[in-house]
Amino acid sequence: MHTTPTRLTAGTLTLRPWDPKDSAGLVELYRDEALRRWTSDAVHDEAGAARWVTAQQRGWEAGDRLAFAVEETPAETRAPGTATRLVGNVVLKYAARGSGSAEVGYWTAAHARGRGVAPRALRALTDWAFTAFAHEGLTRLELLHQVDNVASCRVAEKAGFPLTGTLPAAPPAFPLDGHAHVRHAPPAA
Repeated sequence: MHTTPTRLTAGTLTLRPWDPKDSAGLVELYRDEALRRWTSDAVHDEAGAARWVTAQQRGWEAGDRLAFAVEETPAETRAPGTATRLVGNVVLKYAARGSGSAEVGYWTAAHARGRGVAPRALRALTDWAFTAFAHEGLTRLELLHQVDNVASCRVAEKAGFPLTGTLPAAPPAFPLDGHAHVRHAPPAA
């Protein structure tokens, strides 16, 4: 099921579908050891970045993986034509359309950590998902991470995803136990 790509805003952040022109910037972001530690993507060079971006575009076409590049425009220069900076990624993984449940994920660039970028982007994605897919019955979003990823726990809580349980390890993809955080759609008005 094809989903039309969309743009979202959250203050100084813009969330938009990934574009081939993002490949060079993506390679730079993936030089960060912490980012590589928590993601399973193989982005080592521009060819790998191009493949990753193409996979994100295919996700929009299939309607099952809706990934957004997160850009930031400094508040003091927010005007048409001003420079933006790539600061992260948020994704809605919606493989079981109509099931009422989906998963969200995210990562943040090293230069953007500690400034509330991930929670703001995640809240924007969550609000959009509950609105855009309400007609399909989407009422529950899960956020999963390894138990030793303390920063992800903080981001989840700040974005309104309380910790709901611990999941057992499932090697090789998930070598350690994980935390499950869940957010439910607000009641219909």
